[in-house]
Amino acid sequence: MFLSVVIPVYNESATIEQIVAAVRAVPLDTEIIIVDDASTDGSREKIEKLAADAPRGSVRALLQKRNMGKGAALRAGFAAATGDIVLIQDADLEYDPQDYPTLIEPIISGQADVVYGSRFIGSQAHRVLYFWHSIGNRVLTLLSNMFTDLNLTDMETCYKVFRREVIEQVHLCEDRFGIEPEMTAKIARLNCRVFEVGITYRGRTYAEGKKIGWRDGMRAIWCILKYNLLSRSAERSIE
Repeated sequence: MFLSVVIPVYNESATIEQIVAAVRAVPLDTEIIIVDDASTDGSREKIEKLAADAPRGSVRALLQKRNMGKGAALRAGFAAATGDIVLIQDADLEYDPQDYPTLIEPIISGQADVVYGSRFIGSQAHRVLYFWHSIGNRVLTLLSNMFTDLNLTDMETCYKVFRREVIEQVHLCEDRFGIEPEMTAKIARLNCRVFEVGITYRGRTYAEGKKIGWRDGMRAIWCILKYNLLSRSAERSIE
């Protein structure tokens, strides 16, 4: 199967070349779609060079005119994807592309429509960081599960993988990190076969460039409520 890897980028000049090399090193038939969200640190120039130097069509650069957020970048990448399977990859080296075969196997074998890569299950290596971040993640995952009736362990994970026909059915609205609970709520409503697999995780510190903060956590709570409760109420009122 042909794999589309969507990489949203904002000011990742230090790592973008490494992550693209790591993706290309995975022995799969892959297209890489890099969406630059108006970076100001030289990322954009490196992305353009990566696309220009790569074999035709294997690396594509989409350049946002202004900074709009991870969600907006993902929407642009999903719209451009042509693969049978679509996978989200962050540009910061926290997630290892060597996990791709494990992530896509449930889809290739016909068991799953969607796969989440969990940082909290399995025997893979995990960097030890930020106790309160892990608590916040588990609280958000629990709250999301209560409304979606899924039993995920890591709703906020970067590694979400979809059959392209599935993600094409999902109309996404959030521009920033709220896209994670939004995607999960809307995937759950499609009654997809959702699997979860353990992944490697090498988290980074804020000094190393980590961007997500407590405001994003508060927005995630609002999005869980909005896309599970309010959206369903609106749908029922229309019916």
